[in-house]
Amino acid sequence: MALSRSLLLALQLVSPVFTAAAAAVTAASGEQKLSITIGNDHTRHSSCKASCKAVPGTPDWPSTKEWDSLNESLAGRLLQPTPPGAVCHSGPGAFDSAECKVVRDGWSTYDYHQADPVSVDWNQWANDTCLPVDGAPCSGQGYPVYVVNVTEARHAQLGVQFAKKHNIRIIVKSSGHDFLGRSTSPNSLSLWVHHLRGLQTHDTFQPAGCSFTIDHTSVTVGGGMQMGELYDALDSIGQTVVGGGAKSVAVGGYVSGAGHSVLSSTHGLAADQVLEIEAVTPDGEIVTANECQNQDLFWALRGGGASTFGVMTSVTMKTYPTMKIDATTNIIITPDLENTRVTFDMIAYVLSQLPDMGDKGMSGYSYVFQQYPNPLDDGNTTIAGFVMSAALQNQSPEALQQLWAPVFEHVNTTWPNHFTAIQLPESFTSFSDWYSKHYDTTPTGSDFYIGSRLLDREALTANLTHSAEAWKGFTGGSVSTAYLVSGKGVHNAKPRGGSNAVLPAWRKAYIHATMGEEAEPSNTTSRAIVKKRVSDRVAALRELAPDSGAYMNEAFYEEPDWQHTFWGPNYERLLAIKRRIDPHDVFWCTPCVGNERWEQVDDRLCRVNGR
Repeated sequence: MALSRSLLLALQLVSPVFTAAAAAVTAASGEQKLSITIGNDHTRHSSCKASCKAVPGTPDWPSTKEWDSLNESLAGRLLQPTPPGAVCHSGPGAFDSAECKVVRDGWSTYDYHQADPVSVDWNQWANDTCLPVDGAPCSGQGYPVYVVNVTEARHAQLGVQFAKKHNIRIIVKSSGHDFLGRSTSPNSLSLWVHHLRGLQTHDTFQPAGCSFTIDHTSVTVGGGMQMGELYDALDSIGQTVVGGGAKSVAVGGYVSGAGHSVLSSTHGLAADQVLEIEAVTPDGEIVTANECQNQDLFWALRGGGASTFGVMTSVTMKTYPTMKIDATTNIIITPDLENTRVTFDMIAYVLSQLPDMGDKGMSGYSYVFQQYPNPLDDGNTTIAGFVMSAALQNQSPEALQQLWAPVFEHVNTTWPNHFTAIQLPESFTSFSDWYSKHYDTTPTGSDFYIGSRLLDREALTANLTHSAEAWKGFTGGSVSTAYLVSGKGVHNAKPRGGSNAVLPAWRKAYIHATMGEEAEPSNTTSRAIVKKRVSDRVAALRELAPDSGAYMNEAFYEEPDWQHTFWGPNYERLLAIKRRIDPHDVFWCTPCVGNERWEQVDDRLCRVNGR
């Protein structure tokens, strides 16, 4: 599940005020009205050295004839889109009031950004340009120059081959649901795999080139397949997969980052489910990777990160019979905002119980907050405390309530009359039934920076005083999360081929803790302050679990020693594979495996001296 900026997923069950709050979009106007400039002005780059990627205006940038030839080979699938917010700004033929309203109405939703060839969920990755806000600056800088609308592997192959031949920066976008900004960049050719769909189910599966059959139900899907449609298709035949919490999350980026789920505590991470991958390599070849061929690539693509080793054009992964889910929303709150010591002592205690509860099958999404509008009185007062939307598969409603009974009793006994403890039970006939009420509806369309840390049993239970202080620092006076999305299923996972590139810290972790803060658009001071706060808040949990790491798809992109924070001891093997299959760095992103030899200078990607 993507990081939530509110308690929406849990608290919207209690009060509609949270639904209204989550729908608000942060908007800030620029200081000066600027005219729109579509395209990039790169005349100053004409004398840049050849160690940089080609950009418009340099001699090595392809001619119009060469781009036309690529478009012809793609049967017209080469796009040159303008920034989506351009319709809200002045300029020759740019402003369109009706289209601007569509953009403004959709800007805070995942659905809008995933359907546009260049738009992304978080504004800072597109250089805060062309926001649908009056007075904001608007230009093409920050967006790709051309886009290949990929609907089959051959299209991705042609795009990669063209970018390699002409030394063009290449990126991959599906839905734009990327907290680290890997799905957009200036002066690039983008492979838009959103329409790379298709679905085929299997009762058993024989990986290509293997002499054996895997006796497990599975599904082969296009790399751009999104979770919402995948869940719906499989539910019609009584099956489901380990998938993402937001409907717009696409299979390729999700699997390559590891992929956690409310089902992970039972079945493992998404990367652990993969049986076979079809991919376009940096050499521009379409290959099949499994435990019998291209084994290193198979290992790296499952957890090694998106947009680094190639383009996943299809993925075959295990499916499971859909399950009955019992759920409870567990609320432990206090109006006492001054006594933070008691609040975080309570929080540390409750979190210390989650590993044992997880071992008994429970999973779910917890929210920790130092101050937040009270859902029990329509937000008229402010509270501190803990909320968890918990789930238990294929058991009884009473089983989940019994798990929480001693926790509530301990809280009421230890801190009498201080906390209000409430439990709201629900039952769902299938995973899809549960998901229809609990999918991620976090608003998009802001400058949003996040941080995270994985926590194991020792970090949560060894020293509750230390834990309380760490969570206070991590929560930072506002809200943080503690997602119980790991456990026995992840710890005991047996990926095909014996292992995969998933960060080993996942194999001990129970909690994926997250937080995030918004910065003002186009405000360098605000951005610096917010990034410093995110860094400081993450440091609190890093001290609590120094030998752990972070889930790379939902983490601070300026994480120190990100190589080992995201991949641990796997990084050296990943780097060796990257150097072998992509010696010329056809694929580059940050923070991604093997990116150390390049840096972005202004809006151009150039080699670091001596590398």
